Amino acid sequence: MAFYTMGVFVSSISFLGYGISYFKGPHMKSEFKRFQLEKLGLLTIILQLIGALGLLLGFWFYTPLLLISAAGLSLMMLLGLVIRFKLKDSLWVSLPALFFMLLNAYIFWIGMSMC
Repeated sequence: MAFYTMGVFVSSISFLGYGISYFKGPHMKSEFKRFQLEKLGLLTIILQLIGALGLLLGFWFYTPLLLISAAGLSLMMLLGLVIRFKLKDSLWVSLPALFFMLLNAYIFWIGMSMC
């Protein structure tokens, strides 16, 4: 259970950090440009921020919100992996997306077993 709790906090803090970095510097925006997804960049970041907040609120107050958030973030990272593979990014560059996909799938799985 400690890994589950730590996973929720690591995932939510990380996605909050990614979201904030989109507004603070050019790196995240240039990545969306490289992915040819410039028009979806802001929407993606907003969904990540909502997912991160949903993990936190769902952890403390309302488990279905946690399940929806974890599933959504996991799916988003799966799509991110697909894009990275299409662009022929290295495994090293793709590892964060893989890690967060698996972490959020784990959070979803454990959350489902707790319902």
